[in-house]
Amino acid sequence: MTFSHEKLDVYQLALQYVAFAHSVCASLNGARRHARDQLLRSSQSIPLNIAEGNGKVSVADRRRYFEIARGSALEAAATQDVLSVTGALTEDQNRQGKQMLDRIVAMLTKLGGRGYTVREEPFRYGGSMIDFDPDADSERHVAEWGIVCETP
Repeated sequence: MTFSHEKLDVYQLALQYVAFAHSVCASLNGARRHARDQLLRSSQSIPLNIAEGNGKVSVADRRRYFEIARGSALEAAATQDVLSVTGALTEDQNRQGKQMLDRIVAMLTKLGGRGYTVREEPFRYGGSMIDFDPDADSERHVAEWGIVCETP
C-alpha cells in the first residue's frame, strides 16, 4: 500500500534529508546538543508536514502545511550554519545538506504557490518593485501603502 504523499519527489527528498541530518547529528553532544536537537526536529518536520498537507482536501490547508514544511527546511539550513560556524559540520557536509534543502524549498515553494503576487506600485520608489508577504492583510496594505494584488 502506498500513500499519495509517498509518491511526491519532495517527500522522498525530505526523507533523504532526515537520514542526512541523523547521520550528522549522531556524533554531536555537549554544547552542541541544542543545535543538534533543533536540526533533528526541523528535519523531521519537513516530511511530516508534507504528508499531512498532502492529505488535506482544502487548497488553503494544503498550502499552509507546505509552507510550514518550507519554513522547517529554511530553519534546518540556518541550524546547519550554526553547526558549521561552531565546527560541528564540515564545509562539505554543510554544502551537501544545503543542496538537498535548496531543492526541497524550491519544490515546496512551487507546491504552495499562491498564483498571485503582491507588490507596491512602481512609482512609489522610483520605479522599483518591492515584494511583500502574500499572507499579509492585503486590504490594509492597499489602504496604507498603495499595494496592488495581482492574479494571473
